[in-house]
Amino acid sequence: MNCLEKKMVQLLRELREDHHVSGVKAEFETEGTRLTEAMRLKEISLQAGVDFNLKIAGCEAIRDIFDAVNLGVDRLIAPMVETAYALQKYLRGARRVLADQGVEDVELLVNIETITACENFQEMLAIPEIKSLHGIVIGRMDLACSLGLTRRDVNSEQVLDLALPLAKKAKAAGLTVAIGGGVSLDSLPFFKMFCQGHFDRFETRKVIFDCPQALDNFSLALPKAIEFELLWLENKKNYYSAIVREDDQRLEILRDLLFG
Repeated sequence: MNCLEKKMVQLLRELREDHHVSGVKAEFETEGTRLTEAMRLKEISLQAGVDFNLKIAGCEAIRDIFDAVNLGVDRLIAPMVETAYALQKYLRGARRVLADQGVEDVELLVNIETITACENFQEMLAIPEIKSLHGIVIGRMDLACSLGLTRRDVNSEQVLDLALPLAKKAKAAGLTVAIGGGVSLDSLPFFKMFCQGHFDRFETRKVIFDCPQALDNFSLALPKAIEFELLWLENKKNYYSAIVREDDQRLEILRDLLFG
């Protein structure tokens, strides 16, 4: 573990102990996290004592689920699940892979992040496989964009008017509710509009907070989560920059041999 990674572990421990952080997240979807990167983040999460969450590339990304098992994830999240059929495909596939691998303690979640998913959510809750679903993540960024809005509108009334009934329906079905997408200091009023018990977590791109406890020191906690992501990206940049440079000397030797 290098110096930046050790610094990330220390920061994550502080976030866990003082600001109710419970996990970190990698994404095979939007981020395009490579397996080696996910392994490094998993090690950081182990050292810091927090959960490791992985968003796979889609509802039928079976290869990703195999990788998730090998990584030892605590939660598996499928993005862009918009219909009851897509949810069935995800839950059936995930259950099959996890059962075949003898894994029983991975929580299965889905991102609800479009107007189409909101309109179909009640039907999704009615499928027989719903008992295998542990929770939902309300993805505000894509939800706003699916309404023809922009990323600046994640805290808008239009998004809130969709998120509140989603959370109510999910909690009535016994599911956990997390909120992500464009989380900033301006998001606190949005979060406080949820009824007590309707909102279990919020998440930045990399860090997951437990609620409602984390809302108490929101203005102190969020910058530290952003710092964690900054350190992560700096570490990633250093790692790949070293790979880019590692053959420079050999390239010069070969050019001299070939061209004199």
